[in-house]
Amino acid sequence: MTFHPASIFLALFFFTAMSSLLWWMLHPPKPMPQIAAKVRRAVDAIKTILVPTTGTEYSNRGIELACRLGKDQNALVLLVSIIEIPLSLPLGANMPDHEQKAEEILARGKEIVETHNLPALTRTERARYAAEKIADIVRKEGIELIVMGIKPKLGGIENVIGRTTELLLQKLPCEIIIDAKL
Repeated sequence: MTFHPASIFLALFFFTAMSSLLWWMLHPPKPMPQIAAKVRRAVDAIKTILVPTTGTEYSNRGIELACRLGKDQNALVLLVSIIEIPLSLPLGANMPDHEQKAEEILARGKEIVETHNLPALTRTERARYAAEKIADIVRKEGIELIVMGIKPKLGGIENVIGRTTELLLQKLPCEIIIDAKL
C-alpha cells in the first residue's frame, strides 16, 4: 500500500490543526481578577468627561489627558469655563470681557479635543463659586469622570491643591483625576 504525498500532507495538516485546537481548549487564559474586571467595566462605562478649564497651560494639559483617557470609549468631552461672579454683583451682571475670554478659552480647548477626533461640547457658566457649579453639572448630567489640570500651589502639603479642587474632592461621588505636574 502506497500513500500519495498530498494525502500525507493533508493528514499532517489535520493532525496539527486538531492538536493545536485541543491544546488551546485545555489551556484557557487565566481568569481576570474580579477587582481588575470591575475597574475595566468602570473605565469602559465612561461616556462623558467633564473638564473645567481656565485656559492655562495646566488646564490645557488636563484637556489633553481627558482626550487620551476617553479615546477608546469615544467619550464626549464637556469643556466648561466658569465665570465666578463676585458677591457684590448680581449673577446676571454684564461682564463682556470675561465672557469673551471664556469663549476664547473654550475654542482653544475644543481644538485640542477635535485633534483627537472626539466629540466636544463647550459651555460657559456663571457662579459665585466654581466648585458649586461643577458639582451641580455633575449631579444633573450624571458625569462619570472629571479631569482637571491644576498648577500645584507651593507651600506645605495641605496647600498643594486649590480651593475649588479641594471642594470637589470633598463633595463629588464621581471619579476625579487631577494632573498637577510642576
